[in-house]
Amino acid sequence: MKKLVKRFLIEDRGVTAIEYALIAGLIAAAIATMVGNIGTNINAVFTTVANAIKST
Repeated sequence: MKKLVKRFLIEDRGVTAIEYALIAGLIAAAIATMVGNIGTNINAVFTTVANAIKST
């Protein structure tokens, strides 16, 4: 087990995989935030349109 951990720490492929996973996680979080904001904006637009239709 000790050899396995030592080999993992020495190899660059493991580090690269972790870096790519972190980058993918950050991109996913940014997309989720943007989608949430867009959803809020769309809701506001539809509310405005609905109120305009009701008032006519």
